[in-house]
Amino acid sequence: MISLTQIGHSALRESGLLSVYNTGPDAWLVILSRSCRMFAYGASSLILALFFAELKFSDSNIGLFMSLTLFGDVILSLLLTLVADRVGRRRTLFMGSLLMIMSGTTFALCENYWVLLAAAVVGVISATGGDFGPFRAIEESVASELTTPATRADVLVWYVTTSSLGSAAGTAMSGRIIEWLMARDGWTLLDAYHGCFWLYTIMGSVNLVFSLLLSRNCELKKAPKIQTAENEPLLAEGSLPKKEKPSWVSQISRETLGIISVLWFLLMVDSLADGMVSMSLTTYYIDQKFKVPKSTLGYMLSVSYLLGGFSTIFSGPLSRYIGLVNTMVFTHIPSSTAVLLFPFPKTVSLTFGLLLLRVGLNNMDQAPRAALIAAVVRPEERTAVLGITGMVRTLASTTGPSITGVLADNGRFWIAYVVAGALRLAYDFGLFAMFINIKLHKHEPVPVEEGNERDEEEASRSSGN
Repeated sequence: MISLTQIGHSALRESGLLSVYNTGPDAWLVILSRSCRMFAYGASSLILALFFAELKFSDSNIGLFMSLTLFGDVILSLLLTLVADRVGRRRTLFMGSLLMIMSGTTFALCENYWVLLAAAVVGVISATGGDFGPFRAIEESVASELTTPATRADVLVWYVTTSSLGSAAGTAMSGRIIEWLMARDGWTLLDAYHGCFWLYTIMGSVNLVFSLLLSRNCELKKAPKIQTAENEPLLAEGSLPKKEKPSWVSQISRETLGIISVLWFLLMVDSLADGMVSMSLTTYYIDQKFKVPKSTLGYMLSVSYLLGGFSTIFSGPLSRYIGLVNTMVFTHIPSSTAVLLFPFPKTVSLTFGLLLLRVGLNNMDQAPRAALIAAVVRPEERTAVLGITGMVRTLASTTGPSITGVLADNGRFWIAYVVAGALRLAYDFGLFAMFINIKLHKHEPVPVEEGNERDEEEASRSSGN
């Protein structure tokens, strides 16, 4: 009979927790670091616009702040990820944490618009709750370095899942903290907002400590140079071999660019669609169409986010059994279809059902996507490629709201969902067509772990074929 120990071990394996445990403390620190950071991002995103409104800033200035902050995050992320492998990944994460502390402290103490804007653009602040700074690409590259092809998707799954829980916890916690501070004598609403930003500073400090605890295993491993008499170049008498000066900026090979540029284009299409029907625009659309109470609207979003966080756990086992590309495509198609059909239901219940389908499955492709990128590029290219991937997705998503705004002004808000759903489906089918037969792990060995005979087979078929 199967013992409880065997059942427990099997459950740990299938959930991916065994892979996370076996990867070691560095992986745990990376996962905890992002969870704490997303806690801070969730807390700040809830109050940021309200904070500016309480300071009596105009709507145009608030919009300018959001746009410039996003632009600053993109530039900072690109610059740091391009040099991270040369400067050192741990050192880069340390510097990013210092910028996060600086931004949080500025918002906790200052009320001048231009000082706050400078702190947000030059530092690290999340205006939307999304992870657009320099951390994610570096952390995903570190996780890819620490894992094997067979365990990578599992570790990245929990990296995504715990961050979703952290973001949800931060949003809930900031609301409770503001209520608690407001109940104290002498505290105004503005004082409560300032106090809540200290959470951002505290989480930045925690991230800084975690970056100091990471080991050298997180850095890029240099391939050993093997020289033999056969491959040594012939030198003229008296001449010395020229030493190639290392570049401070990561170099991306033509082979990698040929593959990844196709993925970048497809991700830009998907991100444009997501920007057209972002959650803020979706809640506005539901409110305009059905006039539901704000408490009901909040309940709908909370349940959707929780379902999304829970479903992400299953993308790891799916990746092992049907492949990375198949997992990305087959979980994303129902979500895309829900976006396409979203404006057609005439009742709140059916609309809520489509929202659950969309949000519940929407994030299941994140971990497989990072694992796919890590599997098709060279180890020394991962940080730069992941950083540029985040940049192109962010830039593409920023144009979406403007398109939706034009449609909404002309009474055609619903068209945005039809167009976005069609674009997302085009991304899904394009991804399947272009990457289903791609060869993975050409630039790294695929070890067979002791007592885990399926790993080599699972890693070899992880593209989906």
